[in-house]
Amino acid sequence: MLTENNTHFLVPKHIPLPKQQAEELLKRLGIRIELLPQILRDDPAIEERKLEKNTIIKIIRDSPTAGKTVYYRRVV
Repeated sequence: MLTENNTHFLVPKHIPLPKQQAEELLKRLGIRIELLPQILRDDPAIEERKLEKNTIIKIIRDSPTAGKTVYYRRVV
């Protein structure tokens, strides 16, 4: 089932972070970008956006038990 913006209802939100927010995130976590899990540029959830390598993606998943959970991935 597709939503009004032609995305599948089971696909979580994928939000690219602006460079400044990405730098703040890495600083807050105390890690280098290479330590983030990877997401491929041709992943169906993000491939239409044509994102650059090392863009950080914020993924927000809805959970019936935990509410919302947030994950971060870097584009490779």
